[in-house]
Amino acid sequence: MNDPFISTDTPVDLTNCDREPIHILGNVQSFGALIAISADWIVQHASENSEHVLGIAADSLIGCPLGDFLPAASVAKLRERLGGSSNENSVARLFGFDVFGDGRLFDISAHQSNLSFVFEFEAKSRGTDHDELAIVTPMMRRISVEKDILGVSQTAAEQLRSLAGFDRVMVYQFGPEGDGSVIAEAKDSQDAETYLGMHFPASDIPRQARDLYKRSLLRLISDVDDPVSPIVPQYSPEGQPLDLSLAVTRAVSPIHLEYLRNMRVRASMSVSIVIRGELWGLFACHHREPLYVDYERRTAIELLAQFYAYELERREARAVSETAGRAQKLHDRLMMQLSSNEDLEHGFQGIVREIAKVIRFDGIALYSDGKYVTHGKTPGFQDFQTIARFLNTSTVSRVYATDHLVARLPSMEHVIDCCAGILAIPISRKPRDYIVLFRTEAVRQVAWAGNPHKPVEVGAYGARLTPRKSFEIWKEEIGSRSEQWSPTALRAAEAIRITLLEVVLKLADEVNNERKRAQDQQELLIAELNHRVRNILGLIRSLVKQSRKTTGSIEEFTAAIDGRIHALAQAHDQLTEMEWKPVAFRELLRTELRAYLGGDERRLILSGPEIDLSPEAFATMALVFHELVTNSVKYGALSTAAGRVEVQTTFLGDGFVRITWTESGGPAVQPPSRRGFGTTIIEKSIPFELEGAAEVDFRLTGLHADFLLPERFVREGAARPVASSKPAQIETAEKLALSGVALVVEDNLIIAMDASDILSDFGAEVVHIASSVAEAFRVADASNLSLAILDINLGSETSLPVAKYLAAREIPFVLASGYGSQSDALAQFPPAPVVQKPYTAETLSKALIRLREGG
Repeated sequence: MNDPFISTDTPVDLTNCDREPIHILGNVQSFGALIAISADWIVQHASENSEHVLGIAADSLIGCPLGDFLPAASVAKLRERLGGSSNENSVARLFGFDVFGDGRLFDISAHQSNLSFVFEFEAKSRGTDHDELAIVTPMMRRISVEKDILGVSQTAAEQLRSLAGFDRVMVYQFGPEGDGSVIAEAKDSQDAETYLGMHFPASDIPRQARDLYKRSLLRLISDVDDPVSPIVPQYSPEGQPLDLSLAVTRAVSPIHLEYLRNMRVRASMSVSIVIRGELWGLFACHHREPLYVDYERRTAIELLAQFYAYELERREARAVSETAGRAQKLHDRLMMQLSSNEDLEHGFQGIVREIAKVIRFDGIALYSDGKYVTHGKTPGFQDFQTIARFLNTSTVSRVYATDHLVARLPSMEHVIDCCAGILAIPISRKPRDYIVLFRTEAVRQVAWAGNPHKPVEVGAYGARLTPRKSFEIWKEEIGSRSEQWSPTALRAAEAIRITLLEVVLKLADEVNNERKRAQDQQELLIAELNHRVRNILGLIRSLVKQSRKTTGSIEEFTAAIDGRIHALAQAHDQLTEMEWKPVAFRELLRTELRAYLGGDERRLILSGPEIDLSPEAFATMALVFHELVTNSVKYGALSTAAGRVEVQTTFLGDGFVRITWTESGGPAVQPPSRRGFGTTIIEKSIPFELEGAAEVDFRLTGLHADFLLPERFVREGAARPVASSKPAQIETAEKLALSGVALVVEDNLIIAMDASDILSDFGAEVVHIASSVAEAFRVADASNLSLAILDINLGSETSLPVAKYLAAREIPFVLASGYGSQSDALAQFPPAPVVQKPYTAETLSKALIRLREGG
């Protein structure tokens, strides 16, 4: 058997205990029996005391199904509880359970340990006629009414002592370097010994023990002299010991047991205090005699400790909120101080006055552009340059604080009288400029529980480390340090940093900032232009393909595609001339109809308020009304000299604008026998792309169409002018064999239809299209998706939520981007192949092949 402890050949230092494998010591305490099973419920390990606790010899269990020893109903119950565990640190609990059906009751803990499942059984030491929640609830109320952290901690210690029955309960808070101090203590009034206010070195609770406390929230040692029970076999067939990290009966390190004996403690319980996933402290419980607390009561104690942690977090959140309010006031005052456009140096005294209202300091200095301006107790310029070079090595754009500068920068020992501690606020990136607050040395006395410099020594009985034997108060004067910077001071410093970057740098580096803003704006414009051009090219390519499907001859195809592209070009020209501002709807109509009216403007009757269309809606409306005009010229009112078209606009007052198109004086209208691509554009573009409505009525006297547009795309306005653009080449495609249900998330109907056709050609059995995240989720929830294509930019939102949804469910998807290779836009998305818009069957095929190959 390998010795898991530290050899006497190893030099004794404070890291030895950190290397002790406390989670795999291979024993359990006598108050419970442990059985570990495989996924198919074959027993892999059992503690030797299983015969004493359960009446089943450990040797007879190994290698046999657990169902051979337990009733089927009990196995089913255990399987159900184990299946309810939600994550790797989950522990399922069962209290007062008649495992064997013979009246013997057990409290049971169940959890997963790597590939094994661990059950721990504790014989029920009391009946089931009690309500732990009813006991804990009034205790929670008593804790919640306390005003400050010390009051909350003291009350919590007293309530936990009442609940658990230990002689002494302490609240132990960890320091930033792993050391800790007792901030509250509940004990018998006759007990003169106290640990309140005493400090303990980090080595008393080694690093791996602190890590374990975050996973396993309660650890009971019922008797430090308890003969532990080994787990058999010690190793798996693969040579691995059983990981007992979450085991409630786990035996503890002999080093820790010796530590407790030296404190004259016979029973101990530690309960973790975890805040936001980090170990804040512990409830440390000590008893002079052996003491067993049953599992159900221990669970109630865990609940009380978690409520205490919640109260701490709630008070901390309130302090953060109050600090934020003070920081906002500081921000406003600094804004006023610096509003006169004076430079940093001239505004420094005002800055000093405002910072002094929220952070205490002994000296303050401004270091900017090589200038060093000071107030109060500060180091000389040469010494500060050393400090500045040291600060330059810290993280960019972060407040840096230390109360022990000499520990970080030993060369500053000669100036601890003015800068034992510093708080540095960076106010630029290049060059590194700072406002630095200084605090002088504050010598203080610390009461340690024993000499912290001699926490361990080699014991007399073999190769073992033993902890110190004395816990009498050992006082030490701590020098070379300043008063600590409080969390409130650090938050205020961060607020100051943001304010100074926002205001002061604008004054100090105006030329650089202007250049940077111009560069950022240019990059943004290029990216936006790239996006728009790619979308236009994709739209044109889709128009070509859809028009080809619904025309009977090359002449019809040429005329249809030429007209549609021309309509888009005109719309784009109008938007360009208006610098992508709203464009007059009447100009769109006049431009489209000019060639057909022959100068007779009376054939177009416009009524209602003049409206301007937003850039987001203009191209869609241009295509819809191009189709209306084309159909009217071919078959409707504009196909005869006497025909007229009336277009009326109305603001409905309910968030929508109605546009009606009414034809009269033309030939009798016959409803089409089939819906062509042009009709699809008229009926579906506005609902799909603009979230409006469209209704087309093929009346005998002339076609009538009603369109509803959300007011966000429309405003009252005056007419404005128009200009041109070019089509893109069509790429050839290679086929790819697909199957199943696919989803296309795209806010442009034509591109969505084209993508749907491509996927259908590749073999997709069903293709759904969605123009928004909400619609995509509805489709995904109702369908068994096998593939998706997501346009990154959906106008007012992105498809990021859909991408995360699909990634979580391992549904493959391809991203479509009109922004080129803009990494900022793509960085937030889960990894996926990217196809640039306009995409073709060929480029989409290549992306799907990469997706299939995991590229």
